[in-house]
Amino acid sequence: MSTGRTSAHPDSLASAATPEAPAAIELSGLGKVYSRGRSSVTAVQSTTLSVPWGQVVGLLGPNGAGKTTIIKMLGGLVTPTWGTVRLGGYDVARQRRHAVRQIGAVLEGSRNVYWPMSAWENLLYFGRLKGLRGAKVKPRAERLLTELGLWERRHESVGTYSRGMQQKVAVAAALITDPPVILLDEPTIGLDVEAARTVKDWIARLARTDGKTIVLTTHQLEVAQELSDRIAVIKEGEVIADLPTAELLSRHAENRFEIRVAGPLGGLADVLPSGAHAEPAGEQTRVLLPDGDRQLLYAVLNRLQSADAPLVSVAQARPSLEEVFLRLVNAEPGPSGGTVDGAADVTETAR
Repeated sequence: MSTGRTSAHPDSLASAATPEAPAAIELSGLGKVYSRGRSSVTAVQSTTLSVPWGQVVGLLGPNGAGKTTIIKMLGGLVTPTWGTVRLGGYDVARQRRHAVRQIGAVLEGSRNVYWPMSAWENLLYFGRLKGLRGAKVKPRAERLLTELGLWERRHESVGTYSRGMQQKVAVAAALITDPPVILLDEPTIGLDVEAARTVKDWIARLARTDGKTIVLTTHQLEVAQELSDRIAVIKEGEVIADLPTAELLSRHAENRFEIRVAGPLGGLADVLPSGAHAEPAGEQTRVLLPDGDRQLLYAVLNRLQSADAPLVSVAQARPSLEEVFLRLVNAEPGPSGGTVDGAADVTETAR
């Protein structure tokens, strides 16, 4: 899979990519073992993953699967036991200075910014720390804080901010040098609905408008489904699935039909056959029929038409990313009755 990357921002520290340039992120046989006295724990197996420029990859897995360890190895914060990490073609171990200038990171569970300092001071500090001169860092800091709605409170201590505001400052600090690769570890965790929406909109804009390459880890699978071009699922330190999001969901399409109508069903629920299930889906109602019987489908459609129900669509039912994720990590039977055993079935086309 490959997508083109837009040209970099004029004051970016990284060079713009060309079609012949290496991938934004390349993990080759990457592994990490933590030693604890006489015992050891393998956090990441031999993982190989290539991410092209301009793509949003959702890195998903249960707690302890190795997601955060991979993110920290990408950022040069944890040294791999074996294998290599390359960012924009730079080897993190051998060309660390050039490699880390390719990335900005927001790590879950870490204080990504200094709370005693103001938002303005944080951005100036991190910009200069990463080699950005004052003539460039101040305009960028002003733009970032303005777009995130923090400009009027830029001189207040970050420690006095709400959790959502602190996360916005962390995102701004990660973006201050306009890096081409962004690592986001649980960026919306602990945020209220409005703050989470702001961060999600920013992630979408960074990818679609600014051409950033983004690695996103989250336990909020609806966020991953909304934002990710591609999904990689990790279980026990090993990648068991790696496909474009739409293809991953299509591979788990169910042998039954889905009907969508505008608005609530109300009294129309009486026309549904036994075994059918109706649930709200935004401003629509999603009706799942019990199986793939076309005669039953036509009968239901005729009933809905007779009742003047505003039909929106009819399609083969597809599970949510959450349902697919649970099947993969729990090795549950797939829709066709076969066992979903991960890598053998759902990584082939991504390699």
